[in-house]
Amino acid sequence: MGEPEGTRAAVDDEWPADPATALRLLVEGNERFITGRRRHPHQDADRRAALAPAQRPFAVLFGCADSRLAAEIIFDQGLGDLFVVRTAGHVVGPEVLGSIEYGVAVLDAPLVVVLGHDSCGAIGAALDSIRSGSVPGGYLRDVVERVVPALVGVRDEALADPDLALREHIRYTVDMLAQRSVVIAQQLAEGRLGIAGLAYRLGEGSVRQVAGRGV
Repeated sequence: MGEPEGTRAAVDDEWPADPATALRLLVEGNERFITGRRRHPHQDADRRAALAPAQRPFAVLFGCADSRLAAEIIFDQGLGDLFVVRTAGHVVGPEVLGSIEYGVAVLDAPLVVVLGHDSCGAIGAALDSIRSGSVPGGYLRDVVERVVPALVGVRDEALADPDLALREHIRYTVDMLAQRSVVIAQQLAEGRLGIAGLAYRLGEGSVRQVAGRGV
């Protein structure tokens, strides 16, 4: 994949060049968010001006579109830090894969995060569909049909335990990214990229890792 001129910013001293460091920065930011010690980094006029010519985020954040899951807030990051892709239930389609590949191959982000959360409406709808044997109408059907495959192997357990359903869907998504994208698979094999599957608790504001490749 080619690199458009001016797409990537110069690396600064704080830019993490490896997946483990990038993940640590996110975890530390989340801890600041939980404890109320947020720094609100990279949110001033100087940062805005410096980023105008180019960007180089240190992580691709692929998460649920839920309004309570604003990535820069819960990880205490700022402008240019995260390349964010969001869909209901963090379901994967061609546009999602292309966007993540752009963040990885063109912008050189060393980490991809799959971010799910408890009380997810898409996962709840998929569980309802499994129970009833029917699916919703409209394009909601497409969302549900992309969540259900993650749950069929643990059907009975998932129906009884929504947290298990969440973890399985995150793991399924992490595996799908690694398997379906040649770009991602190659960078994983070379040790240049890691994928972390994180589960977010809405009430606490905390994240925990439930899946990973290369981290």
